[in-house]
Amino acid sequence: MSLDVVHEFTGPMPTGVSVSHTGRIFVNFPKWGDEVPATVVELRDGQEMPFPDERWNSPSSDDDSEAFVSVQSIVVDPADRLWVLDTGSPMFQPTKPGGPKLVRVDLDTDTVGQVITFPPDVALETTYLNDVRFDLRCEAGVAFITDSADSGRNGIIVVDLASGESWRRLHDHPSTKAEPLAVFRPVVEGRPFLERPDDGEAKPVTMGADGIAIAADGARLYYCPLASRRWYSVPTEALVDRSLTDDQAGEQVVGEGDKGGGADGLETDDKGRLYLTNYEHNAVLRRLPDGTFETVAHDPRLLWPDTMSVADGYLYVTANQLHRQEKYQGGKDLREKPYHLFRVPIDAGAVRLR
Repeated sequence: MSLDVVHEFTGPMPTGVSVSHTGRIFVNFPKWGDEVPATVVELRDGQEMPFPDERWNSPSSDDDSEAFVSVQSIVVDPADRLWVLDTGSPMFQPTKPGGPKLVRVDLDTDTVGQVITFPPDVALETTYLNDVRFDLRCEAGVAFITDSADSGRNGIIVVDLASGESWRRLHDHPSTKAEPLAVFRPVVEGRPFLERPDDGEAKPVTMGADGIAIAADGARLYYCPLASRRWYSVPTEALVDRSLTDDQAGEQVVGEGDKGGGADGLETDDKGRLYLTNYEHNAVLRRLPDGTFETVAHDPRLLWPDTMSVADGYLYVTANQLHRQEKYQGGKDLREKPYHLFRVPIDAGAVRLR
């Protein structure tokens, strides 16, 4: 399938992308060392415009609850509202209450309508909020968030959007953790993907639960650690039902097998197909309802395909050369601008659970 360039980025590296029901495109840039003028932008006429405005992109501190600190993901929900997932953790620093949050921006007015912060027992000091999916079929709905902390304290965070209450699920569950180097040894552009400090010994990447996707019928949540070729699913009801213990929820996790390579992002479409980025092979794969896999895109320009968004018959995907950052290249920044936002036709729409 043809891979078309939607936008080229000549500033900081992007991670997340999401497209509204009316075709508006939003992108975010986490603060990982690049100069980041705005951590959330809307692409308008080829320009990257701070969204919803400059004030929300100008935090006073890392625990500012009324501004974006360092955003890892943005997702348009089934009601066509943009949710901003703020790590509160620039440069992966320990979080402080008020920094990690989920912020709703109403796209009919482009104003913030809700801010949900997390208590310290949900967003731990080690927490790195990575990606989020929504089910709006009951009351105000529920959000599911991956915590990809490289400390090993991984899990899924569940949020009641009506009350703002949140809780952890699958905390420290084996399915949410990175696999050891003896089990998973990723290779990107012909070189092992390891943290390579310029003055120390190389070590494996240990980021856990990362990619996340919700089934077209909302029955299961799919997720995968960044450092693994395995992926997993769990009934959404097991995450939401607070009468269950975390161990009881964990007993319902199902291994989905080998996904063919390391994946950063997951996504679904309204035909029940699951999409997986494949950073080892510069590709995007798709699992069909019968369990077979096919390649949606394979292109040398897909240098670390990161986040995906489905809209109007297209799959959008960012490619940001994450593996070329200096922390993985012995202190040398090998990234070559521009970074890219691509799209590929898929003849399907987004999952809209409402």
